[in-house]
Amino acid sequence: MKKQKHVKALHEKNKSAALPESKVQELLDLHKDEVSTWRIFKIMTEFVKGFDFLRKYMGQSISIFGTARCSTGHCLYEEARELSFKLAKDNFSIITGGGPGIMEAANKGAYEAGGRSVGLNIKLPMEQRINEYVKDSEAFEYFFVRKVMLSFASIVYVFFPGGYGTLDELFEMLTLIQTEKIEPIPVVLVGREYWEPLVGWIAQTVMKKHKAIDPIDLTIIKIVDSGDEAYKYIKSLKIVK
Repeated sequence: MKKQKHVKALHEKNKSAALPESKVQELLDLHKDEVSTWRIFKIMTEFVKGFDFLRKYMGQSISIFGTARCSTGHCLYEEARELSFKLAKDNFSIITGGGPGIMEAANKGAYEAGGRSVGLNIKLPMEQRINEYVKDSEAFEYFFVRKVMLSFASIVYVFFPGGYGTLDELFEMLTLIQTEKIEPIPVVLVGREYWEPLVGWIAQTVMKKHKAIDPIDLTIIKIVDSGDEAYKYIKSLKIVK
């Protein structure tokens, strides 16, 4: 009897924590014109097209992430452009989300070097997100499909300072590597002043205080001061292109 009451209490708690029915319906209504089965086929098609698109760049690509809120002349923009220029000259393909800011800078560097400048962009109803320096692109309707493509595209991942989107991609990569869902891949964080407080919090609070990760999990990350240092580090890895 006591156990039954406990189970019932948990059930009631879960019910109260669930989304209100009106909110669920609101989320479903976002795609109300699509038949559910047809939506599944659309998602499958995006995955197939995405992996087919990336196949020609497999084993030779470097993905670059960072804030969309900077433009020509900004120190981060110029560092990303110069880094991508050097990497493209070394025959690496440069892959970004295809948008503005650091993404544009990275594509611009590859474009100016005469290299392969690739964008994986998202379709939006009233906005064209692809920047003018992308030479080859694939557009996605579903954010989560695009995220998977960005997570499996490259042999090195470089992160410049950025907001929630950049942090989301970073922790996605760290999780995939930590859980061995993908092979270990270099993850390079550019900008020691920006990244060290975050990594310090992970080391002190997440690892030491709460034992939520192991010391080896911190070795996934490589922090560098500048784009030039990132380039030297990537070259030192002697990655086969």
